[in-house]
Amino acid sequence: MGMTPSKLFASVSSLSGILADLEASGIFLEIGDDFAKYRAYRSQQTGRSAIYPMFDVASSYIDQANGFWVCGFDANRELVHTQAVRLLDLSGISLARHLEIHRHKYITPDTTPDPDLTFYSGPEALQKITGKVCYQGEFWLRASGLGGPRSQGATSLLSRVLFEIMVGTWNPSFVFALVPKQLAAKGAHLRYGYCHCEPGRWLGPDQQVTDEDHLIWMGASDMAKMLAQPPEKILRAAKVSAVQSTTRSDETPDHLTARVTV
Repeated sequence: MGMTPSKLFASVSSLSGILADLEASGIFLEIGDDFAKYRAYRSQQTGRSAIYPMFDVASSYIDQANGFWVCGFDANRELVHTQAVRLLDLSGISLARHLEIHRHKYITPDTTPDPDLTFYSGPEALQKITGKVCYQGEFWLRASGLGGPRSQGATSLLSRVLFEIMVGTWNPSFVFALVPKQLAAKGAHLRYGYCHCEPGRWLGPDQQVTDEDHLIWMGASDMAKMLAQPPEKILRAAKVSAVQSTTRSDETPDHLTARVTV
């Protein structure tokens, strides 16, 4: 079922305000479902890992029926932001089982001696997430120190754009992402808008921890509550200048991992 007229109007109004706020801060968004075009944008980037298979038309079937992307550009048309979402049909299967079947597509390359014997475990939500499920990934926002988009609070607004469109288009039962432990420790899930965050580990052939990713997720009611709240405003540079200097670790790009091809 699609949105009611009143909910559609509220969503359009919210998006209009967010886009205006982002543009005032120097971020201009393009939203699309042509993943060949998205691949072209990503291939132009240097110093960043390659596009993940889930959103790469060279290795995965994805189009307007099951995905879309959001890219942000500065006034010089330079790419400063990416994120994408993929709709998964997990009818009759749990996320736990899905990750077990498709584990090779989620494991970070070169983190385990044997991908065939490496499995993700830990989060209790793996058993409850099922049905119409969305997977958010490819989140990246260029860092530029104090006064830059991250310190202004652009992360939450950019994620909000994706959620507004995603819920209005597909009305999923769940949405999830995998976040590296170090980002989860900084509260990344809160900046992205998620209310649930559970530690997870990839266990290798000798039960050794080969990698640690937190599962962040929301159910339909969580998404509804989040979208019912007015979006935050960009923190202007005058206020940002009063904040102490960020550490070097804060200059690493914000990102959600995206590792799956289905």
